[in-house]
Amino acid sequence: MQGGSWNPGAFFQQFLAVLPSWATDLLDRLGLKDLAAVQAKLSDALGKGSVFFASEALDIGLGTINFLVSFAIMLYLLFFFVRDGEGLTRPITHAIPLPPEQQHALVDKSTAVIRATFKGNLLVAAVQGALGGLIFWFLGINAPVLWAVVMALCSLLPAVGAAIVWFPVAVYFLATGSVWQGVVLLAYGVFVMGLVDNLLRPLLIGKGTQMPDYLVLISTLGGIAAFGLSGFVIGPVVAALFIAVWDIFSRSRQSAHDEGKE
Repeated sequence: MQGGSWNPGAFFQQFLAVLPSWATDLLDRLGLKDLAAVQAKLSDALGKGSVFFASEALDIGLGTINFLVSFAIMLYLLFFFVRDGEGLTRPITHAIPLPPEQQHALVDKSTAVIRATFKGNLLVAAVQGALGGLIFWFLGINAPVLWAVVMALCSLLPAVGAAIVWFPVAVYFLATGSVWQGVVLLAYGVFVMGLVDNLLRPLLIGKGTQMPDYLVLISTLGGIAAFGLSGFVIGPVVAALFIAVWDIFSRSRQSAHDEGKE
């Protein structure tokens, strides 16, 4: 900006020039068509935001420390879980008030769901990141490998996914007059990367968990809302275990009912 290679005012005028008339009228009614007014509002918003972040700086620092400590404890405990996992799970399974075959059914179900969720989400993330990096390289965007990694991480978030990266880039292309690049990126993101997420994720996760696609989506969103990022595994596991327990008790009641008739 100091060198003059990027002028915010010129970019803003180019952005307004490509907007349709209804959009410019809406911006005019909102008072966002005047560059000076927009700059004043942005300055005011940045000032309020800096005050907010300054007041929350201590909480942010404590949250970072808590995350690092929790991560270190996780690695420490993971060593013992891997080494002594079988010995630790044996007394837990013995304490469950269910017959051995039902215990094995629950353990096998939870293991299959965790494995399928991890493999499915990581594979979809890798595919979406590779496809996103490929189209960024084709369109001449700087650092396509970096953006591929970012899109792979963002694709773990359901509903939003990698679109949080490629969609603003497409809007930037359209706003700066690079129409064909923006159209190509939009079409590629919707019809290629979007289809990979909508088809591959339910196929991999739903097939491994033996749950319908809509239940995988709902349990993943609910898990993330309740438990954070780790909820993309915890949510489907809870849903699968609920279905397994429901099936076990339904069969037990049906068996007891049939024995009563005899």
